[in-house]
Amino acid sequence: MEDIKASEKKKACANCGAELKFKPGSNQLTCEYCGYEEFIEQSKSSFEELELEHYIKVVGENAHTDTIELLHCKNCGANQHVEEHYKSLDCVYCGEPLILEDAETEGWILPGALVPFQLDSKKARNIFKTWVGSLWFAPDKLKRAALDPEAIHGLYLPYWTFDANLFASYQGQRGDYYYETQTYNTGKGRKTRRVRKTRWSYVTGKVDGFVDDILVNASQRKRNMIPSKVAFWNLKDLVPFNSKYLSGFVTEKYTVSLKEGHRQSFQKAKNIAYNWIRNDIGGDTQRITNADIKLSDETFKHVLLPIYISSYRYDGKEFNFFINGQTGTVSGNRPYSFWKIFFLILFVIVVIGVIAIFAK
Repeated sequence: MEDIKASEKKKACANCGAELKFKPGSNQLTCEYCGYEEFIEQSKSSFEELELEHYIKVVGENAHTDTIELLHCKNCGANQHVEEHYKSLDCVYCGEPLILEDAETEGWILPGALVPFQLDSKKARNIFKTWVGSLWFAPDKLKRAALDPEAIHGLYLPYWTFDANLFASYQGQRGDYYYETQTYNTGKGRKTRRVRKTRWSYVTGKVDGFVDDILVNASQRKRNMIPSKVAFWNLKDLVPFNSKYLSGFVTEKYTVSLKEGHRQSFQKAKNIAYNWIRNDIGGDTQRITNADIKLSDETFKHVLLPIYISSYRYDGKEFNFFINGQTGTVSGNRPYSFWKIFFLILFVIVVIGVIAIFAK
C-alpha cells in the first residue's frame, strides 16, 4: 500500500505543470487545463486483510500506520482531508467555512482498499438537478442551488469491514403449520372456518460458514445521516488503496475506533448466524431459545467508499442530499416551499368555488 505522505508531493501534469486529479470511472489522473492523462499504476497484489486479534493485542487498536492532515469543522464536528492545494473550503456536511490555518496532522490506520468514484462531478450535478426538478413544492432557491457547480462535493466515507469464520450451536423449536376446521355460531346459524395452528418440535444443531465483508460505518457523528437507500456499494469493486484516487475529493477520517467497530460487527454477525439457524431449523416458523456463537480467524480492513453530498440551508434549517458515487442512487431530506403549497391550496379553493357557482 502506498504511504499517504508520498501523495503530499502533488503529481504535476507533464504538459503544463498543473495539478493532476483522479478521473472518475477510470484508472487515470487527468489535467483539467490541457487534458493530459496519466494511468494510476495498479498494485500487482490484492488488498491486505489484517489479522484483527493480533492487531488489537500486539499493535494496539489506536496504532497509526500513517498520518493525515485534517480540517475539523467546529459546527458539526466532521474531520475532513483534501488531497489538493486549496485556498478555501467549506464543510461538505453543513457548509460551514473551514479554517485552513487550524489544519492538524493526526494518525490513522491506513486504508487497505477503496471503491473509486465512478461518477464525475458533472454527472453527479445532472443527477442532482434532475432529482430536485422532480420534487413537488421545492423552493426556487433549491432549484437554483442545483445549478451551482460548487453546491456538491465528492467525499470518501470511512468504513471498517470484517471477515471471519462463524460457528454456532443452537437449541430451539421448529414450528409446522396445520389447519383444523372449527364450527362457530353467527347468531343466524352455524358456520365452519379453517383455523391455522402450529405444531412445535424440539431441535438442536450446528451451523458454520465464512462471513465476508461485514460493513460498519466508521463516522460516529454522521452514521445516522446517510440514507440507507444510498449507503449501498458493490464491494467487489474494491481496489488496493492508492492515494492518487483521493485527488480532487474530500476524505473523512474515521471516528469510530477499530475496537468499537468490531463490537458492532459482532452484532451484525449475530444477525447473520440467527438467519442461518432459522434456515437450518426449517419448517414454517422457528424459535431460537439459545445460540452459542463464535468467530475465528477474524480479519479487518479500513476502506473508503464514494459519495457526493450537497448541503443546503432553508428557513433556518439544514438539509442534505446524497448521491452514491458508484451507483448514482440519490436520496435526501428536502424542504417544502410554504408559499407554493399555500397558493396551490388557494387555487383549489377558488376552482371549487367557481364550479359551485356555475353548478347552481
